[in-house]
Amino acid sequence: MKRKSVTSRDVAKLAGVSQSAVSRSFSPDAKVAEKTRKKVMAAARELGYRPNSIARSLITRSSRTIAVVTYSLENPFYSFMLEKASRYFQQQGYHLQLFFAPSDNGFDTVIDDIIRSQVEGVLMLAITLDSTQAKEVADFGIPCVVINRTVNFDGISQVGSDNHSGGYWAGHYLASLGHRRIAYIAGLPNSSTDLQRKAGFLEGLAKDGLTCHAVEIGNYRYADACHATRRLFASLPSPDALFCANDLMAIAAIDTLRHEFGLSVPEDVSIIGFDDVPMAAWPSHSLTTLKQPVEFMASKATELLMAQINQVDTAPENIMLPVTPMLRSSTRRSIHHSKKSLKELSDAHHRSAR
Repeated sequence: MKRKSVTSRDVAKLAGVSQSAVSRSFSPDAKVAEKTRKKVMAAARELGYRPNSIARSLITRSSRTIAVVTYSLENPFYSFMLEKASRYFQQQGYHLQLFFAPSDNGFDTVIDDIIRSQVEGVLMLAITLDSTQAKEVADFGIPCVVINRTVNFDGISQVGSDNHSGGYWAGHYLASLGHRRIAYIAGLPNSSTDLQRKAGFLEGLAKDGLTCHAVEIGNYRYADACHATRRLFASLPSPDALFCANDLMAIAAIDTLRHEFGLSVPEDVSIIGFDDVPMAAWPSHSLTTLKQPVEFMASKATELLMAQINQVDTAPENIMLPVTPMLRSSTRRSIHHSKKSLKELSDAHHRSAR
């Protein structure tokens, strides 16, 4: 037997309130007494009532939905950021709809779905956009913020880190420890983060008269980085240090060197990552890395997106945040290593480049 549908009128009758009070109780930004809201929610639970979100969106012209587009959540950096963003939007009365796009410039595959979903804003986690795609998003009038990628278009807000300075520090620091065969495990080819980190890394090596010993691609993934590490150490002379474009790949390199090659980190090979995910600080890895301010990145990006949703004429912003070296046990100790901060090294580098 089909169960009779429960209406807001039924809830109002049981709670002893008006029908409009029921409607306001289910609207996060509506004004309603807390006592009334609790009575309505109790009645709704008792009756099994669920508000019709589609009908409400037609009335209010607001879906209260944010699209989050990413290519993977394998990297803990993005799952942590997604959690922070979700909690923030939930407090604002919004919910998230997750879209996965191919890692290689695959935003075109989801743009139609996003538009059909009538979302109020788009948060892009590490999605590569070219200027044409970025302009297409802007032309649709959908508020959008890109996190951890650089887009060559001024019409979209962007929040990222100083990848170049981080890479520069990694190259210079490994050289200062006495390493001479320093290799690089790259992320996604042609992604802005990888290009910037690699460029800084090469300049940091050049500062000490070195070139990169070898480059292999790890695609920011654990399994691919394991394969990249095997290729790097399959022939002699093998690297004596690695800079990996993210922590997940650095952890893969540590595991592969220890368990497959019988090498010790850092006695045989020093390793530096990028991100400072929680696993990086675990004693089993104790990874030296460049810390991205993930909480501030998430809060700034969500605030920017909400500002654009609430005020259509809000100007897009391009925010670049500093990264911080986290010295741990995956790099060897030396009395000759540089004690200069990342900012000091970066400032000195920029002065010499003038």
